[in-house]
Amino acid sequence: MMEGKLYNPYKVGDNSFENVHAAQKKFNESEYWNDKSAFEELKKCFKVAPVDMVLTPPVYFDHGDRISFGKHFYANTDLTILDENYVTFGDNVFLAPHVSIYTAGHPIDKDVRNLELEYAKAVTIGDNVWIGGNVVINPGVTIGSDVVIASGSVVVKDIPSHVVAGGNPCHVIRQITDKDKNNWHTQLKEYEDDIEK
Repeated sequence: MMEGKLYNPYKVGDNSFENVHAAQKKFNESEYWNDKSAFEELKKCFKVAPVDMVLTPPVYFDHGDRISFGKHFYANTDLTILDENYVTFGDNVFLAPHVSIYTAGHPIDKDVRNLELEYAKAVTIGDNVWIGGNVVINPGVTIGSDVVIASGSVVVKDIPSHVVAGGNPCHVIRQITDKDKNNWHTQLKEYEDDIEK
C-alpha cells in the first residue's frame, strides 16, 4: 500500500481506521469552540499534530496516522483526507472549506478495478500554501512552497513553488512577484495605521 502498489482495502489489517473514526465523530459533534478535549483526542491520531493547528468540523480522515501537519496549520470546514498513503503539510498551510485530498486511486482497467483493488500515492504540500474552497488534490501530487491554488481547482500533477495555480486540470497561471508582495505590504501598512487610530 505505502509503495504505491495494488492492494485490497478490505484486507488491510489496521486499527487506526477505528481509532480515528471514533475520535473524529466525537470532534465533529463537539462544542469545539468551548471544549478542546475532543480536538486534543483527535490530534493523538495523527502522525504529527502541532500545538497551534486548527481544524473546523466536520472533518473526515481514513486513518489519521499517515498525516503530518506543519506548524500554524488551518483548515476551514469539511476537510476530507483519504490517507491510505502519507499526506505531509508544511508550515503555514491554510485550507478553505471543502478541500479534499485523495491518496487512493483505482485502476483504469475495469477487470482489475472490479477486483476491488486500488493503489495509493503520497501527497506533499509545502510551506506557506493557501488552497481555495472546493479544491481536489489527487494521488501522488506535490505542491511546492509559497503557492496559491484557486478555488474549484482539480490538482492532478505537481505544482512548482512561488506560483498562483488554478483550473481543471490545475495549471500554473502566473508567478508570485515582488509586485504582489509590495501590494499586500502596502495594504498591511494601511491596516496597521487604521488599528492605531
